[in-house]
Amino acid sequence: MKKILLIIMLVFITAAAEEIFAEPSVIDLMKKVEKIQEMTTDIRAKVEMTQQKVDQGIKKIDMIYYRRDSDDSFLIVMVAPESDKGNGYLRVGENFWMYRRNTRTFQHVNRDENIGGSNARAQDFEMRKLTELYEPAKTKEGREIIKEEMLGKIPVYRFEITAKVTDVDYPKKTYWIRKDNYLPLKELSYSLNDTLMGTAYYRKYTVIDGRYVAIEMLFIDEFEKGNKTLVEISGISTEKLNNYLFTKPYLENLSK
Repeated sequence: MKKILLIIMLVFITAAAEEIFAEPSVIDLMKKVEKIQEMTTDIRAKVEMTQQKVDQGIKKIDMIYYRRDSDDSFLIVMVAPESDKGNGYLRVGENFWMYRRNTRTFQHVNRDENIGGSNARAQDFEMRKLTELYEPAKTKEGREIIKEEMLGKIPVYRFEITAKVTDVDYPKKTYWIRKDNYLPLKELSYSLNDTLMGTAYYRKYTVIDGRYVAIEMLFIDEFEKGNKTLVEISGISTEKLNNYLFTKPYLENLSK
């Protein structure tokens, strides 16, 4: 009888130990990334982009960014340099427009549109959930692709995901997120044929209303070598925004 009880106890202890030390699933990690970065307020912020292109040198772009929490609409207004002042981007519902001051016209564009001709894309300014757009990538044997490793001196989880919807900037991605707080540190973006298209580094975060916000990001163009964009965010406000901000007339009036 004692021997049977001992065996039963060993089974439970082993099962508990396996649960404690079990590697988290990719879905679990994606949900943790969403939770710590999910904002529940409207946002207004200043965005500075330093764009470097091999054939054009360095260009700095200043923008004001507005996001409405209720439907994840956003507005980007260019304020510098003078040649770009008054240009902007507006997303409301499923519609995403680019506005050009010199022609006073709106053009429908996709979510993978490069903002101001930089390596930053419209999707980088959205708050759509990662689990709504992507699912875990798997090996031929059906196993999720996830690994514990070091990124420099920081313990991280590295995992791969693939798109489950069509309106994403890239169909395949690899993430490195911290093990202690699940913040993304590095992201690789691939085309359908597994060509590396871009690398993103999330270099600095701040805490706003209990949520982490990336305030310094470096986007590197891996397809056109030498092109990169540094994005820095400051002056973040979470006060409620007026609905009229997210309209075509408002953007047009700014450029008059």
